[in-house]
Order: sequence, then C-alpha cells, then structure tokens
Amino acid sequence: MVTFFIVSKSLISQTGLERDIANLVAPTLEDMGYELVRVSVLGKEVPTIQIMADKADGSLISIEDCEAISHAVGAVMDVEDPLPGAWNLEVSSAGIDRPLVRLKDWQRFAGHIAKVELELPIEGRKRFRGYIYSVEDQQVSLRLDNGETVSFLFPNLRKARLVLTDDLIEASSRMVGVKKN
Repeated sequence: MVTFFIVSKSLISQTGLERDIANLVAPTLEDMGYELVRVSVLGKEVPTIQIMADKADGSLISIEDCEAISHAVGAVMDVEDPLPGAWNLEVSSAGIDRPLVRLKDWQRFAGHIAKVELELPIEGRKRFRGYIYSVEDQQVSLRLDNGETVSFLFPNLRKARLVLTDDLIEASSRMVGVKKN
C-alpha cells in the first residue's frame, strides 16, 4: 500500500496520482462542510481510492455523511476521469487513532501520544513515539518516554498517527459531546 497526502502549506506534501485526486475532490468536500484528510490509491488492476474525511466543525462523520461524500466524489471522478478504467471508492472518517497529516491535527491533539516516521533521521533515528508537546510554525516537538524532547520540521514528516489510549478515547468523547458511563 502506498499512501500520499494532498499538497498544501499545512499538509504533508507528496506527489502523484493521490495528490491529483485530492486536488480534484477537496473543493467539493469543502463545499459540503467536510475537510479532506487523506487520499490513498491501492491496487493496480482495479484500484481502490480511499478518501478519509473530517467534518469541518469537528463533529463525528456518520454513515450518511460517508454516503453523501461517496456520491459527490464519485461524480467528480467520473467527470474528471483521473484513473483510466474501473476503480472502487471507499470513504471513511479519520477515526480516533487517526493519521496526523495537517498541522492543525497536531495542534488539536497536543498532549496525546503519536507514532512518527521521518523522511530524514534525527541523530540516526527516523521513528519516534511520544506525547505531542508543541507545534509552532512548521516545527513539531514530541516528549519521549525517557523524558527527552525531539523536534522536527513538519515537511520532514513521512507519516504519523495517534496511538489509541484511554486518554485519547476520553478526549474524543468530550470533543463530540458523547457522555461516558
């Protein structure tokens, strides 16, 4: 599986088909009140296009939302035809243990644990796990389990995702107004 993220001043930047698709569908999603999180294209003969989205207001995406996004994105894809031949479309929410692809994701989830892989190593390491400590301009800092802090520039980020913890579940419940028993 190869995953790429849309190009923007605040997103992990990659090139290729995924970027092209993202640039096609992002305006439609924004008009509908959603934000594009990520586009992935999987497979070769009959590729699957995976669209991951958030509601712009931060509330949860429902099955009905995914269906509406699917219809709208499908229509755009049919007209623009960036992929020759047959393809499948999957639409989902970013989920609780979501990928961190936008600077605002890092800011929103400060204090939570993330797993990170960098393009270029820092002191010989490319992979880190720690609490999101700070986000300033294009620099992200993690507090590692040993108490050290590692900082990297956002454009050096290859991939990152939140780690599912009880604290993250609790915080996510509060964000959407869900009461925990």
